Amino acid sequence: MATQDIIKDFPRVDADIVRRAAQLQPAILADVAGRRGALNGRIRALHPGMKLAGAALTVEVRPGDNLMIHAAISLARPGDVLVIDGKGDLSAALMGTIMMTACRKLGIAGVVMDGAARDTAEIIDMDYPVFAAGSNPNGPTKNVPGRIGHPVSVGGVTVRPGDFIIGDADGVVVVEREKIEDLLPAAEKKVRDEAARIAAIQAGDTEAKWLAAALRAAGVLKEGESL
Repeated sequence: MATQDIIKDFPRVDADIVRRAAQLQPAILADVAGRRGALNGRIRALHPGMKLAGAALTVEVRPGDNLMIHAAISLARPGDVLVIDGKGDLSAALMGTIMMTACRKLGIAGVVMDGAARDTAEIIDMDYPVFAAGSNPNGPTKNVPGRIGHPVSVGGVTVRPGDFIIGDADGVVVVEREKIEDLLPAAEKKVRDEAARIAAIQAGDTEAKWLAAALRAAGVLKEGESL
């Protein structure tokens, strides 16, 4: 394997920005990012209560082989999220309790993988945040080279090393490292606006005031018509 297949140093989203963005829902960030960046819904938390946020440490592996994940764990910095392109393969697990315990001990913020996990009940009991495409009791091989620190495709979305990753019960969203800080004011305003709208609905104002105009624009209603 060529040494350029492992990129150890790359810019990461700033830790202060991670802390601020981590207070938001992935759904809010996806909305203000143009309704993009959400990984395919098959990649989901092992338990709905799991949450993670951090800078992506990207790993590309061949299906069913976790050699490069072990290498990535040894290179990871505290606060990193392992983002693993496992090619969507569910025929063998890429990680289980032993590796997740090491990740937690090293301060890795969580794992997102387009592949399978195992020992899921134990990982849930650990309350360590893992988002995977599925589970399988088969163990992986440790023989095949891959890449670390390169752009990967995970759940249909390109993830670059150092990008911002956030996940909760809804799923996982990635925001480009260069864009996340500028999106935060709009995201925080959306949180306030949605809270105000929910309060208004609870007070009896249930009308969606934009609906009639949208129905006319879509040709469902003619001008002057109403529901």
